[in-house]
Amino acid sequence: MSVPPDDQADSGAAVIRSNAIPLDGDEILKGIVEWVNIESPSSDAASVNRMVDRVERDMAAIGAQIKRTPGKDGYGDVLIATTPWGDMPGILVLSHVDTVHPIGLLDGALKVRREGDSIFGPGIYDMKGGAYLAYYAYRHLVRLGRQTKLKITFMFVPDEEVGSNSCREMIEAEAIKHKYALVMEPARDGGKIVTARKGVGRFNIKATGRPSHSGVRPQDGRSAIKEMARQIIDIEAMTDFARAITLNVGTIKGGTGTNVVPQFCEVTVDLRVPDKVAGEEMVARIHGLKPYDPDVKLEISGGMNRPAFTKDAGIAALYEHARQCAKELGFELIDVPMTGGGSDGNFTAALGIPTLDGLGPDGKGAHTDYEQIYYSSLEERTRLMLRLFETLL
Repeated sequence: MSVPPDDQADSGAAVIRSNAIPLDGDEILKGIVEWVNIESPSSDAASVNRMVDRVERDMAAIGAQIKRTPGKDGYGDVLIATTPWGDMPGILVLSHVDTVHPIGLLDGALKVRREGDSIFGPGIYDMKGGAYLAYYAYRHLVRLGRQTKLKITFMFVPDEEVGSNSCREMIEAEAIKHKYALVMEPARDGGKIVTARKGVGRFNIKATGRPSHSGVRPQDGRSAIKEMARQIIDIEAMTDFARAITLNVGTIKGGTGTNVVPQFCEVTVDLRVPDKVAGEEMVARIHGLKPYDPDVKLEISGGMNRPAFTKDAGIAALYEHARQCAKELGFELIDVPMTGGGSDGNFTAALGIPTLDGLGPDGKGAHTDYEQIYYSSLEERTRLMLRLFETLL
C-alpha cells in the first residue's frame, strides 16, 4: 500500500499532477452550500429524496454510472454512483445525505452564513460537507482527464442518523465487493481522522402497570412510571467509564393525567461499548432486567445496532498510507482514540475491510444549532481524497 511517485499514480497514457488544475476553495464551498440548502431530515423521505435527486444529477453529469434503489420502511432512496473505469475490488466511499435537523432550521437558528473561517448550516458538518468533498474530488479527476487504478463506488445513504436500519444489508453487500472503505463523516478537532469507533446498541423498554384514580383508589393502581424510575437508575448505573461502556436513557413518555396512576411508561436506551464481548454482556444485562413490582410487566426489545469498529492491522496499514499521503501534501494526519459516535464505517470495519473514517471537513457542533465547518480545511481535505483515490492500489 505504498504511495507511488506521481509518474506511476495512474494507468493512463498522459500523467497530469493533481495540482495541474488548482482546486478552488470558493467553488467547493459554493457546492457544499447548495447541498446544505436542501433540508433532508431522516424521517422525511420526500425531503431526503430531493437531496438524492440533486446528488444523482451531479454525479451523472460527470459520467458516473448510477444505480438508485427505492427506500423502504419509510426512508429515502439509496444512491450508488460508480466510476466508469477501474479494477475491482475497488474503493467504497460512504456518505449519508440525511441530517438530524428538522425542516425550517435553515430559516432560523442555522441559517447558512459565514463568520470568518466558519460556515454554518444544518448538516454542513455532519455530513454534507464530507459528502460533497468526495463528489468534488471525483469531479476534479474528471477535469484532469485522470483515471484511477481502482474503481470507485460512491454510496449515499438516507437514514444513517437513525441507524441505517433500512439499508444496512445494502451497505454490507456493497462493502464486501471492495478492498477499502473511506467514510466521509466529519473530521475531529484539528482535522483528525477516525480509525476506531464504539459499537452502538439501541433498546426500547416498556412498563405496563394498572391504572386507578389517584385520589379515590390509589391503592388499586400499579404505577408504570414508578417502576420505570427504578429501572432508569439501574440502567444508568451500568455505565462503566473504566471499561468505556456508557448507557443513556434518552427519551421517556408515560401517563395520561395527573390524577391517574399511570398504566404505561416507555423509555429508549442508548448503549456504547468498545468491543463485541462487552456488547454481548451488556445486551444480556439489559434484557435481563426484572420488575421491582411483580404486578408491573416489563417488555424489552432491541440490541446492538452497530458493531464495534476496532483498529486492526488492515486499518492501521491504511491509516499509515493516508498519513504518508498527507505528509507529501504538507500536513500531519493524526487519528483519534476510539470515539463513542457510530457510523456506517462500523459495518465495513466489522467485515474486515480496511476502513478510514472522519475524512470530511474540520469543524464542530454536529447536531447543534451552531453546526459549522472551517473554510480553511476544504482544499486540504479534498487534496487528501484525491491522493487516496490516485494511490490506493
